[in-house]
Amino acid sequence: MAKDMGRRGVLAGGLGALAGAGVAPAAFAAEHTGGPAGTGNLVPAGELKGYSLPLSARGTANIVGAPPWHYAGTVVGVEFWTTPEAAARALPAGLTPDPDTAGHGYALFIDWQFAGSDQEYLDPVRSQYAEFLILLDARWQGSPVAWCPFIYVDNDAALARGWFQGFPKKLGSIHQTRAFPVPSEAAPSVAAGGTFAGTASVAGRLLSQAQVTLDHTISTLPALGRPIVNLRHFPRLLAGRYDDPAVHELTMSILDTPRVAECWSGPGKLEFLPVPGEELADLAIQRTGAGFRGSLSYTVTDLKILTGPDAPKS
Repeated sequence: MAKDMGRRGVLAGGLGALAGAGVAPAAFAAEHTGGPAGTGNLVPAGELKGYSLPLSARGTANIVGAPPWHYAGTVVGVEFWTTPEAAARALPAGLTPDPDTAGHGYALFIDWQFAGSDQEYLDPVRSQYAEFLILLDARWQGSPVAWCPFIYVDNDAALARGWFQGFPKKLGSIHQTRAFPVPSEAAPSVAAGGTFAGTASVAGRLLSQAQVTLDHTISTLPALGRPIVNLRHFPRLLAGRYDDPAVHELTMSILDTPRVAECWSGPGKLEFLPVPGEELADLAIQRTGAGFRGSLSYTVTDLKILTGPDAPKS
């Protein structure tokens, strides 16, 4: 049975991450809920239509339509610790290491299905995608949060939605072991002893692999305990101003009606491998903790801006 985690949960740990998956305390969510959006509008009358590029005459060609964005997926994840120094180097300005959990993080492999307002799940080639991401424990103004330094997807629309929110998505190839209701030697059971794996590769090179053996049921996914903070960064292509981005702001993900179901935990294994042009392996794994598997869903309609000109004035 699905567990409703509360409307307008601010997520952070799992998923993208989920920003703290509605497991964040209500007082924290209320304190960090965004204010009214700016009233300025830069779009001239008669402009082409669409929420995102490419704008077009009918407005249906854009890579991503306007929210609401609905998600449902299956997660395979493993808890890990890197060195406190490596974790601190991965944090952006404005976030600080969490002294209580220095070096702690999660690696998540997720199979997603997406829909907007028109049952887009009936077009599976567009609505289904896979994702791999890292979440590190951090602090924002003294409050526990999760930071997503790396995330990979295999779908262009998912990549664009991530950039709009501040997730630093790149293209990759991500897979996880599937389970089916029918018994078979071709699939593990979602039961004690069932073993599930996840892999992520970039440009044909293996980046990470994980394995989880289910042992006992749990009430939620461990990675959903903190709100997720990201960094929206859009550079300028303007000579002399390459180091002066058009947008550079910390954001906090907000997830509406997050739910989880069929959550299991057990021993986990995890590896990060060096790949040219990637820095994931710099988060050298010192040890692993719990592995887990489960399903979750949520909706995105809003984003909290923490820093920059669009942040709420205190």
